[in-house]
Amino acid sequence: MLTEPSSPYLLLFDGVCHLCAGSVQFVLRHDQSGLIHFCSIQSELGSKLYREQGLDPSKPQSMLLITPQGVCFKSDAALKLAEVMGGPVSWLSFLRVIPRQLRDMAYTFIATNRYRFFGKKDQCWLPRPEWKARFVS
Repeated sequence: MLTEPSSPYLLLFDGVCHLCAGSVQFVLRHDQSGLIHFCSIQSELGSKLYREQGLDPSKPQSMLLITPQGVCFKSDAALKLAEVMGGPVSWLSFLRVIPRQLRDMAYTFIATNRYRFFGKKDQCWLPRPEWKARFVS
């Protein structure tokens, strides 16, 4: 198993990206099960886990969702998040009918331009106190 039983889903995200931090906040508000935990790619653990997947943590280009079944990248990670969150958001998982190559092209375009479109912070975003238990390292 790649994750601990207390946090079966671990989302690695770019902690200095406004879009990524906003996405994490969205998940925190809508994850009905509370199963999803978070780790910034810029943290020691996040960098280690990112490198283990053959990716460069100094130039993050994909969020990663580590699940008990394995690791999801790019659009697969986003769609798995929607599925795990449950509720109305889970309907987005139907987008899997679109071929992964097309989904990942759109994901890559947004990821490559995210700082230009949404901005970048000088340091990692810090969660509100009530959310801290959902963050690893």
